[in-house]
Amino acid sequence: MPPETIAIAADHGGVALKETLIAVMEARGLTVLDLGTNTEEAVDYPDFAERVVAAIIERWLIPV
Repeated sequence: MPPETIAIAADHGGVALKETLIAVMEARGLTVLDLGTNTEEAVDYPDFAERVVAAIIERWLIPV
């Protein structure tokens, strides 16, 4: 994930807002990593928050 990439996710209640935010960020030239969900079917938000955290850790964590 390049440093200028924004990782974003939402649960089923935030899909529409997430899509709006992605469109705004991409219009401003940012790269967006959409980690879900992309449906309004009920999901647990911690699962998607974990995806964002994992993407950040994967990018920034320096192996020991």
